[in-house]
Parts: sequence; C-alpha cells; structure tokens
Amino acid sequence: MCRWMAYSGEPVLAEDVLFRPEHSIIDQSLHAKMGGFTTNGDGFGIGWYGIDDDAAPTVYKGTHPAWNDENLREVAGRIRTPLLFAHVRASSGTPVQRSNCHPFRHGRWLWMHNGSLADFPRVKRDLLMAVDPELYPAIEGNTDTEALFHLALTFGLEDDPPTAVARAVGYVEDVGRRHGVEYPVHMTVATTDGESIWVFRYSSEKATSSLYLSHDVDQVRRLYPDLDVLDRLGEDTRFIVSEPLRDLPGAWDEVPEASWALIHGRDQDSRPFAPLAPA
Repeated sequence: MCRWMAYSGEPVLAEDVLFRPEHSIIDQSLHAKMGGFTTNGDGFGIGWYGIDDDAAPTVYKGTHPAWNDENLREVAGRIRTPLLFAHVRASSGTPVQRSNCHPFRHGRWLWMHNGSLADFPRVKRDLLMAVDPELYPAIEGNTDTEALFHLALTFGLEDDPPTAVARAVGYVEDVGRRHGVEYPVHMTVATTDGESIWVFRYSSEKATSSLYLSHDVDQVRRLYPDLDVLDRLGEDTRFIVSEPLRDLPGAWDEVPEASWALIHGRDQDSRPFAPLAPA
C-alpha cells in the first residue's frame, strides 16, 4: 500500500511539510509504520496550487524513490503553496513509470489513492468502457487509481464529489462481483479542486488502511505549548495523512471506516460513506 498526505492552510514552503516533520511523507517512503509495506519506493508525486492563482495545479513526479531524489528536495525549497498533495508509491503490480505516479490531474482537480481495485486486470476492460468517451483520451497510464479517477469524473466529480465517488465505487463493486471478485475495492482517496479537499476511507471488506485528520492548530498548541514548530503553522492549517507526521496524542483524529470528510479552511465535516449501486 502507498502513503500520502495533503496540506491546506497558510502558504508554506513545500520542503517544510515534505521533509521536516519527524515522520514526514519522505520518511514514510522508506520507513512506513502502518501500511502493508514498510518501503514505498516505486515513484512519488506532488501536486500544488499557486498563491492567488486560478490556474490548474502543477504536478511533479518521478520514478526514483522519494528519499533518494535530489531534484525533489531542490524544487521543494522553491515552492510556496496553500494546498499540497504528496504521494509515495508502492506498486500493486503496474509498471513503475511516471504516468502511473500520483497525484493525477484533470483541469483544476487532483486525485490520489492508497489501496487497490482487486483483480484489476480482470475487470479493467469493463471499468474503462464506462469512462466518458470525452475523458478517455486523457488516461495516460495503466493503474487502477487513474481508472477510478476517470470513473469519478464520469459520474460527476466536478459537481458533487461525494456522490460521484459513491457511484464510481458502486460501479467497481458491481463489475468486480460479476467477475467473481469478493472484495473489489480498498481505498483511501483524496481529491481537491484547489479550494476544498474531500477524503474517503472505504473498503469492500470493511478493513481499510489508516487515515488521519489533524486537529485545530489552536487546540494542539494548548496540548503542546513548548512545541515551537506549531508556532509556524497558520490558524487554518489542516493535514490529512496516511500516518501521523509526529507522535502527538490528541493531535490527530482517525477518519472512521466507511466515511468521507470535507475540509475547507478551518472547517471540516465528516459523514458516512456508502457505495451507490448502478441504476
């Protein structure tokens, strides 16, 4: 399984959130503690939005392990952003190539995923046949994640993310079970339009990989008044992570199984998630 993190809040240098935390996403690429794999070295990617910029997000991806990519460290010290996605990959079988690295982009939208669509080669044709023909040419790689992203786009991600993802997951489960796949979906997903972030934690077997939301910064400062690093974080700071970036009891909430959350500035809202069966 992969590891990922998302940041939103006051503009920060990317290196401050990618490299400096005690158990940063870069550290997790080599020393993950809570995933199925300790090492997530099959490529990496980051996606970010400019400050006061209506342009599409920028992505930077590589096939080297994140801990060993000097270019990533170089560019991270030059990027200042209010919203950053970062992903370190452990391949579930598809090739290690740039087009298979997360996050994936469509217009202003980014998408990244930890998990898998079970027996993807068996169900791949049926899933891709359901993608909107106008979107299909944009598929560059051959991962289950990119297929799921384009299904969600097909089902209306840009208008209603929770419903679109529920429809996409419902469709994958329907196709999988018609092919004899017992547990078709395992996912923690993050997607954003540059303003809000939606995250989802769900698996068909009800045993999904870990996912955490950070608490309000003011609350964490009260818990840890001597932790200087918290003074550098803005009031709107939110992290969403596969694994906590630091062992700070009371600073993180685990996203419940079978749920989704919306993060917008200081506000966040969590609700149950259930797939929608195809009509």
